[in-house]
Amino acid sequence: SQNNDNNAWMTQLLGFGTGTVNFFGRYAYIGEGKEGLHAVVWTEADEPQAVIGSHLQSIAYPADYKKHLDNGSLLTEAYEHSGHDIQDIWLRGEYLYTANGPGGFEVFDVANIDQKAFSERIVSSPVSPLGQRTRIHTKFATSIALPSTLALDPARQHLPENEEQPIDLFYAYVFISDREEGLVISNVATLVDGNPDNNFLKEGETLRFNPNGALAGATFVAATGHRLYMTTPRGLFVVDVSDAAHPQIVGELTNGFLRNPRSIAIQFRYGFITDDDGLKIVDLTEPTRPIPLPRSTLRLNHAGRLYVARTYAYVANGPEGLAIVDVENPERPRLDQMFNAGGALNDTRAVQIGSVSASEFALVADGRNGLRVVQLISPDTVPGAQGFSPRPNPKLIATYPAKGETICVSRGLERDRVVDETGGQTVVFGRRGARPFHLDEMDRFYRRSTSDEGKNVVSKSDLYFVEDVTMSGGVLTTKNGEVLTPLPTPTPAPQPMMSPTEPEVEPSVIPTPK
Repeated sequence: SQNNDNNAWMTQLLGFGTGTVNFFGRYAYIGEGKEGLHAVVWTEADEPQAVIGSHLQSIAYPADYKKHLDNGSLLTEAYEHSGHDIQDIWLRGEYLYTANGPGGFEVFDVANIDQKAFSERIVSSPVSPLGQRTRIHTKFATSIALPSTLALDPARQHLPENEEQPIDLFYAYVFISDREEGLVISNVATLVDGNPDNNFLKEGETLRFNPNGALAGATFVAATGHRLYMTTPRGLFVVDVSDAAHPQIVGELTNGFLRNPRSIAIQFRYGFITDDDGLKIVDLTEPTRPIPLPRSTLRLNHAGRLYVARTYAYVANGPEGLAIVDVENPERPRLDQMFNAGGALNDTRAVQIGSVSASEFALVADGRNGLRVVQLISPDTVPGAQGFSPRPNPKLIATYPAKGETICVSRGLERDRVVDETGGQTVVFGRRGARPFHLDEMDRFYRRSTSDEGKNVVSKSDLYFVEDVTMSGGVLTTKNGEVLTPLPTPTPAPQPMMSPTEPEVEPSVIPTPK
């Protein structure tokens, strides 16, 4: 738009998902470095599955709510498993994918997490290492990225009568950033094919990609379709994995704009990056040519991992708490509020956002303080809570005091994402043959033509710009006050009349006038 305030709307329109209504389930999975991981019970077991300590729980389960408050708002039930040095964690289906620092990459089986008959609810292999081996050795895994939180199987047989779109092959892989090896790519399709007899990840087929040390020191990786965005001490790198066996670096931003970047989140045309200076924005309209936006820098003293949900970015800001940033116009981010619950949140490392019923919540990895549950939007505290992106009114409602330092939290299941940023369909639509737009079709929504490979940047003249329009008293006016005059409706040409003596003709045949 002319005011550049519809980036989140376009994200939802095109089907990329805004990350606002993600589903966590009954368990929140947290990584605690050398103390391993925990699956923390943070909702009721019965429907409605209210979050413990939430407004909904106070209505639906008043006795449980009172008990929770009397217990100091602490969460008391959790299940653990050891780990080497867990730096990142992802739940997908019945498996939990983890980056284990020097322990490499490991997948845990959590299929029986809610089965009280199992004494060990989280396992590395259900029977023995002879029956399942889901670990890949790397030198120091720092983060992981899956193309989707859904368990998509590219090898699944498709029936022609279903008229389905093919699933791109890169959905079979997990992408791991490693401090020494750069990018590590492993095929994990065996974990989504429904066959329990072949759950072996193969070291020999794992690809390690670090051309001339370009990706050394990699701190974070994010997947947007077949493009990966990786942060390293040198800056930002764009890696094309459309052919996962032959990845290529297709773009980079290493001009000094980024200082020790730590994390990145993507929303449509923009990348949101945290580094030593705080929050910075890059223009990704042309994904292979990231453009720095120096005027967009928002100073934060301890910016860590972040999450972008519609028009707000949530940044873990260490001892200062959770920074909530208004990014309705991504090129002009504005600090909306710094939330620390009266000093309680003072070691924030990471944050994930999701929704339960009519409320929105943040799961915050608060370092030595454990897991924090923050109610962001609720009908009782936020006017217009049912709107697209109302202003959050955060409230700390629950805490799980973990044994170690809580470093990371698993992302929720993406409920509003139907297509990736390179045009790959991720869910089944309601009608046979229905599909989202392909990449070239998406471009037509906002670009006059595809980008010219000879240009260094995408010119603003290549983009469509529109304004909000209102009508008052029959007059159309743009947001900037310009009065619009509607084009006159053309008068249809009169149809020739038939004479009474002419024979009748079929309705589908137009007679020739005499």
